[in-house]
Parts: sequence; structure tokens; C-alpha cells
Amino acid sequence: MIHRIRPLLRLLLIPASLAVMAGSATAAPQHGIAMYGEPKLPPDFVSLPYVNPDAPKGGRIVLGETGGFDSLNPYIVKGRAAASLGPMTVESLMGRSIDEPFTLYGLLAESVETDAARTWVEFTLREGARFSDGSPVTVEDVLWSFETLGTKGMPRYWVAWKKIAKAEQTGPRSVRFTFNTEDRELPLVLGLRPILKKAQWEGRDFAASGFEAPIGSGPYVVESFEPGRVIRYRRNPHWWGKDLPFNRGQYNFDEVVIEYFGDGGVAFEAFKSGTLTSFRETNPAKWAVNYDFPAVRSGEIVRSEIPHGRPSGMEGLVMNTRRPIFADWRVREAMIRAFNFELVNTTLTGGAEPRIRSYFSNSDLGMEPGKPAEGRERALLAPFAAELLPGTLEGYALPVSDGSESNRKGLRAAAKLLAEAGWQVEDGVLKDGKGQPFAFEILLQQGSDTMLSAANIYRQALARLGISVRITTVDPAQFKQRVDGQDFDMTHFIRSLTLSPGNEQLLYWSAEGKDVPGSRNLMGMDSPAAEAMIRHMLATSDPEEFRASVRALDRILTAGRYVVPIWYSDVSRLAHDRHLRYPAKLPIYGDWPGFLPDVWWHED
Repeated sequence: MIHRIRPLLRLLLIPASLAVMAGSATAAPQHGIAMYGEPKLPPDFVSLPYVNPDAPKGGRIVLGETGGFDSLNPYIVKGRAAASLGPMTVESLMGRSIDEPFTLYGLLAESVETDAARTWVEFTLREGARFSDGSPVTVEDVLWSFETLGTKGMPRYWVAWKKIAKAEQTGPRSVRFTFNTEDRELPLVLGLRPILKKAQWEGRDFAASGFEAPIGSGPYVVESFEPGRVIRYRRNPHWWGKDLPFNRGQYNFDEVVIEYFGDGGVAFEAFKSGTLTSFRETNPAKWAVNYDFPAVRSGEIVRSEIPHGRPSGMEGLVMNTRRPIFADWRVREAMIRAFNFELVNTTLTGGAEPRIRSYFSNSDLGMEPGKPAEGRERALLAPFAAELLPGTLEGYALPVSDGSESNRKGLRAAAKLLAEAGWQVEDGVLKDGKGQPFAFEILLQQGSDTMLSAANIYRQALARLGISVRITTVDPAQFKQRVDGQDFDMTHFIRSLTLSPGNEQLLYWSAEGKDVPGSRNLMGMDSPAAEAMIRHMLATSDPEEFRASVRALDRILTAGRYVVPIWYSDVSRLAHDRHLRYPAKLPIYGDWPGFLPDVWWHED
């Protein structure tokens, strides 16, 4: 199924050049907006193409999460918010279709308008838009939400706010944002900003963590919760947006419950006992052997595999380059060489999962591993040739071991690189020129069983190089606190990426704010070349140029050797109660935010 999806991706990602600036880029109100070309759906569409528009309403779904939560505000740095709180209860001006690379349709806003150069954007609110308490959504709420999130919210909101030169009300239901930076993605980014109720926060500190949920306009409200244990969402019977075409066939359950567990093993047992009605299995080896219990054999539990065509993203162990021990690229390359992926993959997944080759692998946006940069990719990188790490222009590919436990070839290469970086073995201990041993900590969250197993295999390999590794597991709250504060040497890293990378790339890889608590730039990278590729990506109106800039960025990131990559899944594995159904037509993003539980339903 993946191979049938990919040709569609190419068609969606590279529309005919004559249509690039058509439709949503003209200075006239539109029902939707696309990064390139026109929205796929016409103004009179009746539902999104991947939903069942006639899905019945009712029933409940119970999902599981590991860890806990100590906050009901998902928009600030402090605390760990309950899962799905934002998507369930708060809406944005526009909604995203997960069947198109980056296309938005009106939600709270009935229309969007921008000029050909996208130097400004104007949204017009729907007349009947209401918060869950019945009060109208106003332009004042929109302006307050944008400024508050951009100054007091999570760092991911700051970048776009700094690019707004002027925010103003232009009519009873209209608001316009004028930009100070060339960035063609900004109208779409702003369209996805959550809209909160200003009056709720008057005289209060928005940045303070607490257990009062933001008042939103979404399909659900928080019915009840037990801190750290469970949160229950109830579908709002008075939801203003239930009849919108964009929402038709979505948000079908009367109740969505999220239970929290200490680790994935406990959550799985809860699923087997019937406490949970759906379980996402991330380990293909377990998928193959652990699902032979009575409810599966009887047909009460169904196993579904959901393919996708999105980029692999990056998952693995990230090195904190703020630490001197990982500042040298040769050391980071040695860490990658010492990691015996083939052994780890065989041991933990049965060898079923493909390896992540680069940040945008599994898509047309990914670089060609091991092959030199050519054409526009090379031209974009050329001005930065002096600062690029080896392999960026010449071609870089991850090492492949023979799968044996000894991994002699990989360890020899690692030892050579470490020696070049000034590390030598003395009495079985790897030391620098000052006699300091090479020792570091791998920080993991409790419940990360697969990563813990991978880290233990990795630690044994590093010990053969004279490197001492301490593996520390902490509870979710402490893990978040330490990672937000950059208080780690090496830790588990996941960065999901899309077919339409944009402003979020600056949050992930820009040096600006990299030392600010909560920064998404976990590795602490500082690469003017990477930032130039992102800015070019944001400014171009040519899809071919866009793709070249993303591939060039992919080269910089991969050759940066910041992460020891593991594997990715080209399908999602979902086990669920037989009464839970999903549409036959799958979106190109597959099992992605906006799929489960949004388009599922309960059927007797």
C-alpha cells in the first residue's frame, strides 16, 4: 500500500508550476489555503475525503498513556499537560487536512485572504463561533491569544509572533496580520494558532501551571480528571461547529477517556483485560507474538495496520553538543559507529523495521544517502562549503554492521575517530589529554522499555572502547524538567516531520533560543547553513526550489551527526475493540494527529 501512496505524494507536492500561485494566494477571501497551488477541496465540499460523513455518534473510546500529568494548560513550559487536551477542547482559525501536504480549510474563520507575496493575511471569523461556555469568539480573543502565546506560551509560538509587524482588527469579525519577514508559510502557521478566551485569564498569570483547563471552542470539554491518572473528555452537545463541512464525520465518540500507566507493559495488560479499548503497538516483534490472547482469538479484538507516506522523521539517542564531550563531530561519528544497529534491531524488533537513513527519508524530501549533492542542492550549500561537516556535500550514509555482537569493524572505526579527536585508552579507560575519562549519562524516561534495552546493548559496546556509560531513568515530570533545562548528556529523541516542513524547523534547529528552557533544539546545534536553508524554504514559491532546500537541510542535519538513529515504522499497528471502526479511505499521513480518535466511531 505504501507504494500506491507515494505517487500521489509527488502529485500533491509538486503541482504544475502555472498553478503555483493560483487560488489562495490572490487577494480575495478564500475557503482554504495551500502552501503551493490551490486547496484540493472546492468551496462547497461536504466533508474531508478520509472521513465517513455518515459515521454514527455515540459510544466511548479508552486510550492509554504512560507517565502522568500535572497540568491542564498545554500551551506553557511549566508542567506536563494531560494528553490531547488542546486538540480535544480548543480550536484554531483553520483546520488541517491530513490528506494533503499542507492545506488548511476554514474552521473558526469562514475565510482567509492574503496577497500574492504573502506579506499579510486576514481572517474573517464565522458569525456563530462560540466558546464552550456559550460566549462568542471575538477578534479581541484572537488578538489576545496570538500575543499571549507569542510572549508567554511555549517557545514554539515565539518565532511566528516575532515576524508580525502589525496585528489589527479590520472589521467586526476580521483581523489582519502584517509581516516584517519574508515567509510564505506564515499565513498557514497563524491559521493553526489555538484561540483561547481572553476573559478567562484576566488578572491571572497565563504562564503558571495549574488544573484549570483553558476554555476553548472545540468539540469536547473536560468532564473530570484525576491528576496523573485519568482524564475524561465529554462531547459538547452544544458545540457550535458540529454542522461544519470540515467537521462532518469527525469527533464521533460521546466520551474519550485517557488512562495513565507507569509503563507500556502495564498499559498492555490493561488493554488485554478490557480497561483500554485501543492500543498502539510500537514494537513489531511484540505485534507478532503478544497478540494471541483470548479476546483476539474470539474476534473481540481486531488488529489493524495503517500505512502512511510521511517522512521517517528522526528517533534515537541525541547528543547534547553543549557538553564539551560531544562538541567534536568526530566523537559524535564515533558514537554512531559504535552503535550496532543491525544487532539492536534484530534483538528488539526481530529486524522488522527499516532504519532511519536521514531526517526526511521515506519521502521525496529526503537526501540520497551516500551520494554527493548535485544541482540546486549543491548550489544552495556552496556558499557555506567551508563550514559544512565532511559528508554534507560529498555524501554521507550511516554505517552498516555485519550484525554480530562484536561489531569489530564499527568499533575499530570508532576508536580511530576518537584517537583523532584526542582520546586515548589508558589501563582500559578512554581519557582525554588531561587524563579525564570519557564518561557520560544516558537519560531515559521511566517506561521507555525498548530504548532502555537498546541503551543497555549500546553501553556494552561502548565499554569495549573504554567509555563508561551510566543509564538513568526518571519519572516523566523529572525527565521533562531535565530535558527542558538541557540537563542531559544523551537522551531519547523523537522528531516527527511532515511533507510540508516550515517554521517549526527553526524551532528544531535554529541557534536562536537554543539555551532557553524548553527549547526544541535538544542537540544545541548552531548552523548558519541550516538556518539559511530553512529561510530559503520559507521564502520560495517554487516547489522544486522548496524540495531542493529541504534536501539540502536534510544533508546538513544528517551529516551533523547529532543523533544515533534507530528505526521507524512505515505502518502503525493498532489493536482495538471490534466495535471501533475507521474509514476505508486512508489519508496520506496515515495514523497521524487528526486520525485516532478523530475520524473513528463506535458501531454495534
